[in-house]
Amino acid sequence: MTPDELVKRLAVTAFEEVPAVVRRASGEHTAEEVANPDLFDVDEDVHLRYGEHAGLSFAVMYGAWWGEFDELARVSAGGVHVFQVKFEEDNGKPVPPFFEYYHDEVLACSFNLHLDGSWGYDGIDGDPAVATRVTAAIAETGLPVAGREGNTGVEDEEQMRRTLLGILGNLFDLSLPRGRILQGALATATLTT
Repeated sequence: MTPDELVKRLAVTAFEEVPAVVRRASGEHTAEEVANPDLFDVDEDVHLRYGEHAGLSFAVMYGAWWGEFDELARVSAGGVHVFQVKFEEDNGKPVPPFFEYYHDEVLACSFNLHLDGSWGYDGIDGDPAVATRVTAAIAETGLPVAGREGNTGVEDEEQMRRTLLGILGNLFDLSLPRGRILQGALATATLTT
C-alpha cells in the first residue's frame, strides 16, 4: 500500500464512521509545526504526517484520540498487514500505549504495552499462532507476560516499552526512521468532517 492509499484508508475509518475529507497540506511539515495551534487546528481536526521507509508506508497521527477511529481492521483489507502503536500522550488519563496488528481485516495480535490487564486487555489477544509467537518472544526477555501477571509496578515503563517495540520490530521486520519522524519534515494531510 502506498502512503497516499494509507491516508485514504485511515480517512474512511475516522470520526466514528463519518468518512473524513482529506486535505493535503502544501509542502512537508515537522512534528513541531503540526503540533502548533497557530498552524494547525489540533483540537478539531486530525493531522497525519506520512511517508514510506524500507518498503513500509507509515502515518503519525496528531490532534485526535484514537477512540474517534472505527474498525482499523478495514485498513488491512485486501491482504494488507497493518501495525499500529497507539500512544495517547495528551489524553489526561493514564492510558497505556497499545499495539495492534491486523491482516486482511482480521486481528492478528493486540496488547497494551504496560503488559497489564488495564483498559480491557489481559495478556495478548488475536490469532493464537501470532499471539503465541509474541508471548514467547516477550517471555524470553524476562518481562512479566508469560504468566499474564502483568506489570508489577517495579518495571521502568519507558525501558519496557522500548524493549517491547524492539521485540515487535524483530518479529515482524518493522523499522521506522526515528530521526525523520521526530525532527524531519514529512508530507502532511488533514482529516476533517
